[in-house]
Amino acid sequence: MVVATESQQLAVAVVPVSQQLNLKAMAKALKVKKVQMAEAKRVETSTGYVLGGVSPLGQKKRLTTIIDNSGQNFKSIYISGGKRGLEIELSASDLAMLTQASFANIAKQE
Repeated sequence: MVVATESQQLAVAVVPVSQQLNLKAMAKALKVKKVQMAEAKRVETSTGYVLGGVSPLGQKKRLTTIIDNSGQNFKSIYISGGKRGLEIELSASDLAMLTQASFANIAKQE
């Protein structure tokens, strides 16, 4: 998922498919007051990917990436490979290394 801050900076959120992004927690992880879901056209222009296939890897311009802490509980996770239906399996720590991401609790807690 891609969010926009109040200053219109884009950032990528990686959360489990079974959960939703907590926008307040994402804002806190980015050290800003508020974030909202980014506009589709802006996401596509900025990342080079269409919605539904936005990958944290290989973007036109690397965006700040936050991975939900729960990803560290698994040997591997799946992320979008850059188009709908294409997935890449890797460890959350490898994803963090490749994207210079950080970990935070950004999924809605039930």
